[in-house]
Amino acid sequence: MLVLSRKVGERIWIGDNISVTVVRVTGGGVRIGVEAPPELPVVREELKNRLLQAERECTDTLASDQSQNQPRQ
Repeated sequence: MLVLSRKVGERIWIGDNISVTVVRVTGGGVRIGVEAPPELPVVREELKNRLLQAERECTDTLASDQSQNQPRQ
């Protein structure tokens, strides 16, 4: 992991078309701005985890439904 120090208003570039800007620093956190191409999803970690969990639950439900609908021999 690359760890960098930045001040308010300073920017970090990822490749040629993604930038991360420090917008505000407070006692309890940092507010950042992310500029990226629209086709590149940018989400908070907790939202990504929720989406992955929901996807797993949906997959488990579908697999369970399919196994219950199989004819018994």
